[in-house]
Amino acid sequence: MKITVVGTGYVGLVTAVCLAETGHHITCLDIDKKKIELLRNGKSPIYEPGVEELMVKNADRLVYTTDPFEAYLNAEVIMIAVGTPEKKDGSANLRNVYEAGEQIARIVRHDCIVVVKSTVPVGINDKLEKLINENARDYVKIEVVSNPEFLSQGTAVKDTLHANRIVVGVESQAAAEVMNRVYEGFNVPIVVTDRRSAEMIKYAANDFLALKISYINEIANLCEIVGANIEDVTKGMGLDPRIGDRFLNAGIGYGGSCFPKDTKALHWLANFNDYEIKTIKATIEVNENQKLKLIKKARKYYDSFAGLEVAVLGLTFKPGTDDLREAPSLENIPILLEDGANVRVWDPVGMENYKKLYPEELRYCDRMEEAIIGADICLIFTEWDEIKHFDIKKYRELMNTPIVIDGRNCYRLEDAGHAGITYESIGRPVVEVKTRALV
Repeated sequence: MKITVVGTGYVGLVTAVCLAETGHHITCLDIDKKKIELLRNGKSPIYEPGVEELMVKNADRLVYTTDPFEAYLNAEVIMIAVGTPEKKDGSANLRNVYEAGEQIARIVRHDCIVVVKSTVPVGINDKLEKLINENARDYVKIEVVSNPEFLSQGTAVKDTLHANRIVVGVESQAAAEVMNRVYEGFNVPIVVTDRRSAEMIKYAANDFLALKISYINEIANLCEIVGANIEDVTKGMGLDPRIGDRFLNAGIGYGGSCFPKDTKALHWLANFNDYEIKTIKATIEVNENQKLKLIKKARKYYDSFAGLEVAVLGLTFKPGTDDLREAPSLENIPILLEDGANVRVWDPVGMENYKKLYPEELRYCDRMEEAIIGADICLIFTEWDEIKHFDIKKYRELMNTPIVIDGRNCYRLEDAGHAGITYESIGRPVVEVKTRALV
């Protein structure tokens, strides 16, 4: 099939290369000329494992353009995968979706299906279909389909090609048949429902996972108070098949482009309709508080960070991505700087994006050892494999005062004890050793 994907971000580009992998001919449309130039040169504008490999492998089935006429005129299916960023009130900004719809209406000269992969509030696809058909040529009929994505950054290609389900929201059998053709190369169950139910599935799924994370972080915080170990607790919970062991890793909260935005959007949607989902409200509040856990723990050792050498390991919201959106580091580093700390940071892929925010205020280190040498305290925000596999004894050898505050539980408590460091993590007992006098 000839399919156009509007937007070459995480969702759009991953969708495009995966559809090309299954044999479709894909045109990628974006208004960003620099992005399109990169793509034409075989370079991905996003950091996502597997994307560039699929771009190269399926180059004969992928076209990149900034010209909407080239993109739309012969497309059988048009997929909208543009951003729907959060507004200040928590609602979704739908301007990009509506602009794409109006552009499609002006250009398309044949009946086709418009598939919305962007996350939009319940009912928006109905409004979009009305908008498109009101502005389209009289002889053209365009049907809108809801097709939410469920991919995670860092594993997006795998999540797309080997998804546990594909959700399709349609209002006609004809649209359902077209979507079956789109995904016939995927050996994945397809859930076909109405548009509004498909829209709700996206929010309900993401917000449940966010709720699960906030819940286990609350349990972890209580474990610290009563002397329990969250890892033993989650092991006992996760073996129950009704609960499962995924999204039960205690830490300093979720971030990224989906969970924060989707929880706030559902909270807003409920309030807009004079209803409150109390569990989602609590999820948001818990997550915001959890992001500052490391600073609060660090203040047990230092009343002030003024003049201290502070090492920060991990800047992105999770490993496997260079995305900084809603990353806990963004909440904590400004506090350290405002307090007068000298902050040196290390991240395998996130530092270039961080330099756009803090071009001179931080010391960017090429190696973990460079970040921790001479440090008075070390804060871990992202569980990169390089951190988890780092020789824990080096903290004692290289730091001025070996205090490690770990927001992702990267190390075993017994290893920290043998290494002779003071080690605090989330929901687990503190490992303490005698250190030199602290300021």
